[in-house]
Amino acid sequence: MENERQKRGDRADRKPQDEFVEKLVKLNRTSKTVKGGRRMAFSALTVVGDQKGRIGFGFGKANDVTEAIRKSLEKARANLTTLPMKNGTIPHEIIGKYKSSSVLLKPACPGTGIIAGGAVRAVMDAAGITDVISKSQGSRTSVNVVRATFNAVAGLMDARAVAQARGKALKDMWG
Repeated sequence: MENERQKRGDRADRKPQDEFVEKLVKLNRTSKTVKGGRRMAFSALTVVGDQKGRIGFGFGKANDVTEAIRKSLEKARANLTTLPMKNGTIPHEIIGKYKSSSVLLKPACPGTGIIAGGAVRAVMDAAGITDVISKSQGSRTSVNVVRATFNAVAGLMDARAVAQARGKALKDMWG
């Protein structure tokens, strides 16, 4: 029985390639009318993260759903960034902007959970953040909201950088 599964390459027995969590944020279908009828194309927006602070996003387009998702996951793994976190939340409040979208991220007390909309929730969940409050303003387009969230993440300073900027000891900042 086990040999048969190995020969077939059953999905249940295969381990994931890496430690990343993959989240599909948006799948969009577009159609183009041509001489023979409608030609469908797909675009996928995905977020990957190791739930330890490393996250990335990707956007892929193809004529097939699975190919679009594969392309977007490949791009997401290629542009990983680190998100500083302490006790499951972010170190300080920040606003990220991209075009007409803006995302406000605020640290939250343990037990609050992720209070965020779909796109921001996917990013925070993939990063491993458990407690955060967010507000999305302006354009609600998923791609722009994800880019604004990553813009905010890029502006976050870790605890050491914040303490150094304020001229305080690290213990005074975090206790």
